[in-house]
Amino acid sequence: MNKIKILVTGSNGQLGRALKLVAELYPGLEFIFLSKEDFPIQHSKIVQHIFSANKPQFCINCAAYTAVDKAEIETEEAFLINATATGILAAACDKFNTKFIHISTDYVFNGNAALPYTENDQVDPINTYGASKLKGELLSVACNEQTIIIRTSWVYSQFGNNFVKTMIRLLNEKEILGVVNDQSGSPTYATDLAQLIIDIINSSKWEAGIYHYSNDGIITWFEFASAIKESIKSTCVINPITTADFPTLAKRPLFSGLNKKKIKSHYNCSIPEWKTSLKLCLEKIANQ
Repeated sequence: MNKIKILVTGSNGQLGRALKLVAELYPGLEFIFLSKEDFPIQHSKIVQHIFSANKPQFCINCAAYTAVDKAEIETEEAFLINATATGILAAACDKFNTKFIHISTDYVFNGNAALPYTENDQVDPINTYGASKLKGELLSVACNEQTIIIRTSWVYSQFGNNFVKTMIRLLNEKEILGVVNDQSGSPTYATDLAQLIIDIINSSKWEAGIYHYSNDGIITWFEFASAIKESIKSTCVINPITTADFPTLAKRPLFSGLNKKKIKSHYNCSIPEWKTSLKLCLEKIANQ
């Protein structure tokens, strides 16, 4: 019996590397992990060649331009990777009958909501990164109606650069630290998201559309940092500050909680609480 073949783009990013770990538990699936060097998704001819040569049944697009502040300067590059290239991938999936899973972001919203965002809520990005990811969503659906889009938020892992690893470093280096306490959302452990994606593939139940996924619980960055401090037993003092105290090139949504009822009901998934997943990740980091 032929194995299900799954092509993963952006394999050296946080989610790509998390998928590599989870993939080891599924010997019945054949994964093709391609980095941006192996597979520049903005080049249509290369995309066509890779799809023709491998004929995957699924494609998970983990490739993204994620430097939120830098995107305000490198606007063309952000739109090339997050939008144009996503459309190229989606079109290739449509042509080769490959099911397409695209990862998007909470930053497609403006952050003015009082309740967690549903998939049907009005999108209104307030920075270039969010605008480029929204364009990617629109292109992926326009080029392939059978696309599944998963919006997620505050992704962290034991890999690469992210808030958790930055906080560990700063908590060990500094005596006093200020962390924003007026932006709230939900952290997402990349391994949990990777597991969800594989569960969707294994479910044999493909329902195209947009889904929201993050760990359970809505917190501020200050609360997130405080939990990390407690776990690693740091003596650093963390002070809550406002967004105005910490100006950045790109505006951030003040609230980006995601309502996950749809993915829970469609794919019967259990979603770990953020503190549970943070503890697991911190253990992985400590053992590196």
